[in-house]
Amino acid sequence: MEKIFVLDTNVILHDSRCIFNFQDNHIVIPITVLEEIDQFKRGQDPINFHARDFIRILDEFSGESLINGGAQLGEGMGTVSILSSYQDAPEVQASFFEAKPDHRILSAALYLQKNSKRKQVVLVSKDVNLRLKAKALGLRSQDYYNDKIEAVEKLYRGERVIETADSAALSALFSPPYEVSADLLNIEDPVANEYFILRNGKTSALACYNPQSQRLERVDKIQAYGILPRNAEQIFSLHALMNLQVNLVTMSGKAGTGKTLLALAAALEVQQSYRQIYLSRPVVALSNKDLGYLPGDIESKLDPYMQPLFDNLGVIRNRFNENEARYKKIQDMLENGKLEIAPLAYIRGRSLEHIFFIVDEAQNLTPHEVKTIITRAGEGTKIIFTGDPYQIDTPYLDSRSNGLCYLIDRLHGQPLYAHVTLEKGERSELAELASNLL
Repeated sequence: MEKIFVLDTNVILHDSRCIFNFQDNHIVIPITVLEEIDQFKRGQDPINFHARDFIRILDEFSGESLINGGAQLGEGMGTVSILSSYQDAPEVQASFFEAKPDHRILSAALYLQKNSKRKQVVLVSKDVNLRLKAKALGLRSQDYYNDKIEAVEKLYRGERVIETADSAALSALFSPPYEVSADLLNIEDPVANEYFILRNGKTSALACYNPQSQRLERVDKIQAYGILPRNAEQIFSLHALMNLQVNLVTMSGKAGTGKTLLALAAALEVQQSYRQIYLSRPVVALSNKDLGYLPGDIESKLDPYMQPLFDNLGVIRNRFNENEARYKKIQDMLENGKLEIAPLAYIRGRSLEHIFFIVDEAQNLTPHEVKTIITRAGEGTKIIFTGDPYQIDTPYLDSRSNGLCYLIDRLHGQPLYAHVTLEKGERSELAELASNLL
């Protein structure tokens, strides 16, 4: 059966080219959606870009076909049309007393369902509550699945444990040139920059698959700017962060596993290889509406959102005495702009050449935002994304559709990319207990 997909505003603001991702089915845009999009045309945030881009795309389909019958999207594809004439459905008025755009979109979908007997009508929205309202009224509804991964549990982890590694091959990692063929360890299909915990009885070693030499190389425990890794995952993380051949690193894990701290420590350790260090994170708090209630100028308003980054910097700085050169070096870098902490909105539009760029809380970014950041990387730039896929603060993303998981799913296996999943919390025994049991 042919389907009619009715698009909610948030789907378009999430992906301006979404209308091309529904195969040969029909897309309907309620006029209320266009009214809402009009409010987002101005601004520099991703949703403003998507609003402007979608309007330009829709404008290419000129003539009355957008209203009457729909405009053809392309060969082998369906149509797109604007629904301008419909009444508020009685069942919507009876169920929801408040007149709001969401309820008008529901009325549009119900109108199509009543007048399209031979076609299945599906409301597509990233708003969970609107999807539930639709189902309560007998409407089919679904999320926008185009950039969703299959499942977080099946996501690439960046490491493997080999319990029965060949003892002779394992011993080769402890003598020059400290590398061995993956075949000798019976490792199937190693991925570029994948990490391994190799064990055989009492003997164990940590290794990384080098895509250039196509061999496993031993990974040693090293410290970065006074920070010493406490487990295998943290050792792997520092190796990836300080590997100048890897330009993109993702680190995922629950709170307290050391993601941000390790990224910052590694950046300080290798800072001579880069012109500048950027630390950034998305500002997510009730669609940023509460920023205006904080006192002071814009810098003062944003400081609370950047404070976790300053806290991690303080942890590293407190490893040294005030008179030590490394302690003073951090302060000098802050004063000279060599180390900059700012929200992502301030980073956009800047040239990212020879930059060590750390993006914290990346699970709150959309796939398009992640792509926008990476595509701005110039010569000699390294980008780090850290986050927890299960701690998402924005209402239109989840563990399967956020930018961090999307990035891990799409880029694993690329020679320039490395990923590490951190599991063990190292912040404190109390923090670990709370993270596991509460």
